[in-house]
Amino acid sequence: MAAREGIQTIKLEMDAGGSPFVVHTAVLWDEQEVVLIDTGLAGQLPLIRDTLAKADIPLEKLTKIIITHQDRDHIGSLSELVSYGEGRIQVLAHEVAIPYLAGETALLKSGAFATPVKVDQALHDGDILPYAGGIQVIYTPGHSPDHISLYHIPSKTLISGDALTAEDGVLLSFNPDFTPDRAAAVQSIAKLAKLDIGSVIAYHGGVCTKDIKGRLAELAETTSA
Repeated sequence: MAAREGIQTIKLEMDAGGSPFVVHTAVLWDEQEVVLIDTGLAGQLPLIRDTLAKADIPLEKLTKIIITHQDRDHIGSLSELVSYGEGRIQVLAHEVAIPYLAGETALLKSGAFATPVKVDQALHDGDILPYAGGIQVIYTPGHSPDHISLYHIPSKTLISGDALTAEDGVLLSFNPDFTPDRAAAVQSIAKLAKLDIGSVIAYHGGVCTKDIKGRLAELAETTSA
């Protein structure tokens, strides 16, 4: 973490009931804040701590967690991290996500209730968060009604959550099997295509850098609802 502010891809190689489960997210920082996007499956605090340590970021410096949406592989370790922070770590999520993260409303896909976590800041489409040089909140529903993607303005990096996927460095659209509102998801891709994106960190698939603008335009045009 030598630079005063920046972004780094974080790869979490987890175990899901004996099967490997790999996701890609990001950590962003400046002189005051360290921000983690999403938290993987439940029970990943040691893995997250070790992964951040390899990036020269002690878990003790974590100040914010931004949740892209309510799915269990994104919020699984949220309550553990918040408890670990003992009041130091704030949670940010879209306003639609709040009752799900509070454990008041059952998670849409699993029907389970999340371990309750207080959302300290409700996010809205177009918000610019003053961390790591500026992070824009983009409301991208479809995969879930509370889904957001995050655009790191200085590096032109999109943290797409599950609005997009990737394989072998090739950017792909959402996974239709886990996207209830495909029409909204296609509209979300079209919305992302309007941004000046240089690279994408897809939660499922990893980093893509090749002709992102052209690829997003193609996906917006060819992805069926």
